[in-house]
Amino acid sequence: MQSVETKTVDAPEGNEMATRTQTTTTAPSTFRIQLDDETAFSLLKVSPFRHNYQNHPLMQLDRLEQLAKLLMRHGRCRFVTSGTTQFSQFLPKLQSTDGLSIEEVFRRIEEPGSWIGLYYVETDPEYDQFLREVLGTVKHLIDRQQPGTFIVNGFIFISAPPSATPFHIDRENNFWMQIRGRKTLNVWDPTDRQAVGAREVENFIVNSSLAGVKLQEELLARSHEFDTGPGDGVYFPSTSPHTTRCDTHWARPGDGVAISIGVNFYTSVTRRRAYIHAFNQFLRRLGVNPRSPGVSTWMDGLKYPLGRILMEVRRRFWGRSPPAGF
Repeated sequence: MQSVETKTVDAPEGNEMATRTQTTTTAPSTFRIQLDDETAFSLLKVSPFRHNYQNHPLMQLDRLEQLAKLLMRHGRCRFVTSGTTQFSQFLPKLQSTDGLSIEEVFRRIEEPGSWIGLYYVETDPEYDQFLREVLGTVKHLIDRQQPGTFIVNGFIFISAPPSATPFHIDRENNFWMQIRGRKTLNVWDPTDRQAVGAREVENFIVNSSLAGVKLQEELLARSHEFDTGPGDGVYFPSTSPHTTRCDTHWARPGDGVAISIGVNFYTSVTRRRAYIHAFNQFLRRLGVNPRSPGVSTWMDGLKYPLGRILMEVRRRFWGRSPPAGF
């Protein structure tokens, strides 16, 4: 039996499409996220899982090339320079550093060091539906812990070894899935202030800046490390530092491409914490060393409305609209 859900969703950051009403048809599917123990799963903790989306038609390389052509027209493909490592600053570019077209990028995708990111894949209606179907398989867990899901988006990374996605943080919660080839994923707990300091987290949430977010060699021992292949996945919460590397040991001629996808989403909790981060940043400028979100319930209760007022003042009087997630 099918069920139909109609909801109003926000457009992704940078999307020319306005807020829209969306009708989603949910039907039984052979594709899903599988957790060993749902009772132990927490949206606030790093957790491995299994999936079978490596077999999904939309995750095949030829279909991803079609998607990339669409996204390139909207400025939503990203590239990194040759020699980028986990320790590099994460500064993806809008154009291939070699000046290659999308067709040429995919024709040479198995060349060592190739790397392309497909951003906001929900621009394509089929991929928008795909992302919602993925989350639909764990919706009961999300709604139980963090109701109010909004702005579901997706990021796909295609690369050939040796390559890496540099150390960074994201605003969204993330069901990260390995689709093809192998990658090593390192993830730190979102509360690890040695990995990324509170000031840097606040700056990213409020100002979209990754300044000061950089991997140090000694931090690797503090991470959760996952050697992933097709069917492996890792959930990690908003602001969890993470990085991937793609080594050469598994690659063979004709089988040298690694693909992963992050299915990302915001909730009422991530939104609330974004406003708390905003107010914490304000306090820090006054010389106060504030507590991070989640440390003190009563303190968060005070900061949340004040953070909302602060961001509204910033928007109305300074003309600075908040980034996604608020």
